[in-house]
Amino acid sequence: MRIHCKIVTIAICFGVFLLLYFFGGNTADEPPLKEVAKEKHFLSSRDIEDIARIKEAKETNKEPQIPPKLIRKPDRKEAKLRGGNVIAKARQKSEVGRPGLKVTRPEDVMHLAVVACGNRLDETLTMVKSALLFSIKKIKFHIFAEEDLAEQFQKGFSQWPRTASSKFQYSIYPITFSVGNAEEWKKLFKPCAAQRLFLPVILKDVDSLLYVDTDVLFLRPMDDIWKFLKDFNSTQLAAMAPEHEIPKIGWYSRFARHPFYGVTGVNSGVMLMNLTRIRSTLFRNSMIVSGLSWENLLHPLYQKYKNHITWGDQDLLNIIFHYNPECLYIFPCQWNYRPDHCMYGSNCKSAEEEGVSVLHGNRGVYHDDKQPAFRAVYDAINEYPFDENLFQSLFFPLQTKFLDTVNTLCGRIPQVFLKQIEKTMRAAYEKKVVRHVLPPHE
Repeated sequence: MRIHCKIVTIAICFGVFLLLYFFGGNTADEPPLKEVAKEKHFLSSRDIEDIARIKEAKETNKEPQIPPKLIRKPDRKEAKLRGGNVIAKARQKSEVGRPGLKVTRPEDVMHLAVVACGNRLDETLTMVKSALLFSIKKIKFHIFAEEDLAEQFQKGFSQWPRTASSKFQYSIYPITFSVGNAEEWKKLFKPCAAQRLFLPVILKDVDSLLYVDTDVLFLRPMDDIWKFLKDFNSTQLAAMAPEHEIPKIGWYSRFARHPFYGVTGVNSGVMLMNLTRIRSTLFRNSMIVSGLSWENLLHPLYQKYKNHITWGDQDLLNIIFHYNPECLYIFPCQWNYRPDHCMYGSNCKSAEEEGVSVLHGNRGVYHDDKQPAFRAVYDAINEYPFDENLFQSLFFPLQTKFLDTVNTLCGRIPQVFLKQIEKTMRAAYEKKVVRHVLPPHE
């Protein structure tokens, strides 16, 4: 009997000990009641700004300056148990976002450059307009223009509605050449076209850039061609489309008197560039064995080949990438679709399958009657009023214009021009309208 009582007494004491240990050990981890009650209150606008600054500093890898009121002071018991970890945990707690407090990172901006001289004002504004109509991310335009055109660009942009102007920023630069004779560079081919060669030198704060000629139109979001930058391998630093798809009728393969890229050469009217890589690369050439930087290469290259080049700066680019083929990424012809792809018969398979993505109206076809299909697209975009319904005020008039082009070489397959632009507008319509109308699926 005595033994039984002793066992019961020991068990009771052990149980009481466990209860005291359990409740006593856990109280150190619980915040004071006043602290718990305080968490339930809404933050003031000043508290929200403080937390936003902390999160922004954390995202930029800077040491955040934590407002004293956001750091919970530990009581003596906590300090004794946790030591230095108390401050660290309090800092982490202050950086945790509350429901409804969302701090977004800086928006990714695409950069697009164009060079406009002479009578290219309206053409350039129409190009900018086409980029804004379909693109998703914001765009920073870098416009290189003669002095008398600068004010006209500013005036043109100021007349656009806020819905358009809120989607882009722009800077206007004078025509400048860092090496050689400026007048020679200006007259190399089309007025001021050689300016594109100096973009890596001038835009030193820009990492990547899409250059286009003034006679280029976007028929789908610029975001899609911008994505090619992610496809570059470790050596590629620029992307262009072939000058031609068929060597037998290509210009370079038949007439060039200088080295050129690949079998048919490349066309520089649409050129995607990683400027950072271009600035840090030494390019092989036929003049110096050790290689030259981009800026130091341009003038000697021009001096050597100036009596053998026909297409100016484009020929110089072909020579550069002839000696450095591993530096170039080639994208399909649908991203630089020109009259050459249809005036001798359709020879751009990717455009036949997916539609034209970027239309390049070289040879002046936007302003004459030689290729009515190209002019129809240009006129439709040029005449489209901002903020109007895209289908009613752009696509349907464009379809009507194509009825007059079906008997021409480039207009006989209208879906090549219409497929991608219709797909883009339909996607935009579904995003803005259909998703807000249809009830959610169960």
